[in-house]
Amino acid sequence: MEFSELIRTGQAQAELLRGPEMPPLRGTLCVTGHHLLLSPGPQATPDLWLLLLRSVDSIEKRVAGDAGTITLRCKDLRVLQLDIEGVEATLDIARSIEALSSLESVITSFPFFYRPKGLRLGESWHFHPPERYYKRVARETRAWRLSEANEDFSLCPSYPRAVIVPRAVDDDALARSAHFRQGGRFPVLSYYHAPSGTVLLRSSQPLTGPQKRRCAEDEELLQAVLAGARPGSRGFIVDTRSAQAAKQARMTGGGTEAKSAYPGWKRLHRPLERGRPLQESFVHLVEACGDLEQSMDRWLSRLDGCRWLSHVKEALSTACLAAQGMEWEGACILVHGAEGTDSTLLVTSLAQLILDPLSRTMAGFQELIEREWIQAGHPFQLRCAHSAFSHTRPKHEAPIFLLFLDCVWQLGRQFPLSLEFGEGMLLALFDHSYASSFGTFLCNSEKERCLCEVRTRTHSLWSGLNQPKEQRKLRNPLYAPNPLAIWPSVEPQSLQLWQGLFLRWTHPPEPSEVAWEKVWQIATDQEKTEGSQPTDSASEPQP
Repeated sequence: MEFSELIRTGQAQAELLRGPEMPPLRGTLCVTGHHLLLSPGPQATPDLWLLLLRSVDSIEKRVAGDAGTITLRCKDLRVLQLDIEGVEATLDIARSIEALSSLESVITSFPFFYRPKGLRLGESWHFHPPERYYKRVARETRAWRLSEANEDFSLCPSYPRAVIVPRAVDDDALARSAHFRQGGRFPVLSYYHAPSGTVLLRSSQPLTGPQKRRCAEDEELLQAVLAGARPGSRGFIVDTRSAQAAKQARMTGGGTEAKSAYPGWKRLHRPLERGRPLQESFVHLVEACGDLEQSMDRWLSRLDGCRWLSHVKEALSTACLAAQGMEWEGACILVHGAEGTDSTLLVTSLAQLILDPLSRTMAGFQELIEREWIQAGHPFQLRCAHSAFSHTRPKHEAPIFLLFLDCVWQLGRQFPLSLEFGEGMLLALFDHSYASSFGTFLCNSEKERCLCEVRTRTHSLWSGLNQPKEQRKLRNPLYAPNPLAIWPSVEPQSLQLWQGLFLRWTHPPEPSEVAWEKVWQIATDQEKTEGSQPTDSASEPQP
């Protein structure tokens, strides 16, 4: 298929309205295979306005007289209005955008064509392999090994080629455990907590079913986890479903770990919403944030009714439970829900941010995203197919990754010196997870990325974000390394709406950007002042 077949008209004269505080742009509108471009006239600013078509979530068109209007609602929550000369041109451009913004083939997406100056293909893809984290674990304990039993993705299509497992468990046992877990997601190491010698694991639900099936190898795997920890260690299984949901899952082939089959492990249910309820909460919140005419009482009622901050509270609370079990109880923690690709990853990644100072550095946070979300099999292609504006009924969409980013933002707000990255990093990750020029968030698993040759044919997002000119926007100038765990408050007074994301297009962003630049300037001036001061030894008279 050629992109030209989907482009009904090449160009038209149009005016672009970008928001309440931004001046309109007028010029020539062009549609390409991946972008919408507006080139202002010679008397206007020479800057070219560019929109990645993949970022369009929904499109509305209206015609009146000899002109038309197209409203584009974007996945990054922008709302754009195009006033176009000519009814036929309006309809043709709208049809072109609809077709090009919804292409399903991964290899036709823009990352496979994006070739920026200064970046080389394959660069930065090697920054965060599983072997790198395993070396950190191996320095602390000999109880774990790096297994390549999933080299061809035959055990688990959503796991990476290499995973960290107990040294006492061989690959044959892993294969049998994989057959006993939904989607083959057998328990693997997520994080080793050196201060307590305990571990955080993740998996999917066991396939016990109504017959209460058992798997000796799966039971031995979890016993090996306890045996490899400190003497007398116990374990907690944090199930992100309600007890009732887990019971119903058993009737359809799923289930939970039986207490008698897994001695030393205790199951705790901490239900977290996912799927359609979470997507609807996101939609209702965005609708409330976009209504600029509502009263204060109406706004507060809608904010409470969407329950988004309740989801933030529940996610942070469950992550704290897992972290406290490791830090205070000296227990090993296994987290799973049903598939183990959504709320499971939300909890394990937040628990690591709470406990691990390295995860709170810029490089460590990128490694955490890569290891706990991308390589761990979060289905980004499905979950981020649409944002909050799509008219289609949600199927697989769910803003689980956005919920994670919101929780991280809450951590950064409560501990403003403890994260090396700032709000700009979180906003960039949100934008790129829904529509990107880079290949990092493409596909649903490592297996799919290998089949599409994503690592050899697209650029890594980290190579773009780690450019010096980008780092100033992404780093926290107030960062001071904190070796301690950071325990967030989840009281209602402590959690706030993330205005920098949900209100960034309806309220002028300049004040926050100006304030951020001033903070950077203060921090830079302070470093220069300290660097220019003579040392005590230099100021002392020489004998």
